[in-house]
Amino acid sequence: MSGARLVWHQFRYDQKTFWRNPAATFFAIVLPVMFLFIFVTIFGNKSLGLPGGRLIKGSTYYLPGIVTLGIISTTFTNLAIFITVTRERGLLKRLRKTPLPTWAYLASRTATSVVTAALLVAVLVGIGRLVYGVSIPTTTIGGVLLALFIGAFAFAALGFALTAAIRTENAAAPIANAIILPLYFISGVFIPDDQIPAGVHTVAGFFPVKPLYDAFLTAFDPTTTGAGIDWRGLGVVAAWGAAGAIVAVRTFRWSPRTE
Repeated sequence: MSGARLVWHQFRYDQKTFWRNPAATFFAIVLPVMFLFIFVTIFGNKSLGLPGGRLIKGSTYYLPGIVTLGIISTTFTNLAIFITVTRERGLLKRLRKTPLPTWAYLASRTATSVVTAALLVAVLVGIGRLVYGVSIPTTTIGGVLLALFIGAFAFAALGFALTAAIRTENAAAPIANAIILPLYFISGVFIPDDQIPAGVHTVAGFFPVKPLYDAFLTAFDPTTTGAGIDWRGLGVVAAWGAAGAIVAVRTFRWSPRTE
């Protein structure tokens, strides 16, 4: 069987197991949708200010943040937990004895996360348009798609890399969330930019969450002209993804850490 067919076969299996897992489906799809409704309901749909004096509706502001959260949840958090659990239970070790190459397995898991993230973005954009009247990006659709794929691949790589630092399956969820939750808060995902100190903004810009969020905000902003691609922000995200991929390739383990 060719490499492409191996990846496709494993991808189909991973998709089936993912959607048959109620917990994975809830945290990947349902929870981000709930966050969107909660944020707009609590904080309202009034106009919010952006740098440069621009004003956008609250729902248009929060949608890119929830999209960012959803992508990171389906890639970084989900993979860090899933890979650690399957490794420590000995399931990865069994899989290693099959004809499936390491690269094919990693490619399949990454593709599963990217496809799930893309579906989530479509669901969130649809809800934002139908319920809150958020403008669907047309001229800036290229910026949305580029941010989606760069962000998904980068955070998937970081998720794989993080598994090297997690020793037990019980520690997987606490460690992954302890890393990502503070970044959500300082990056403007949960708190409007104008309520975050400038110094915190600067620090957040060195990490990949805020640049990804800014890239989506640029693409969703109705006042954006051109293709809506935030090259600087996506460059930061891509650099983190490249570093994560290098670490993941060098440190990925098939056997439990206890062995």
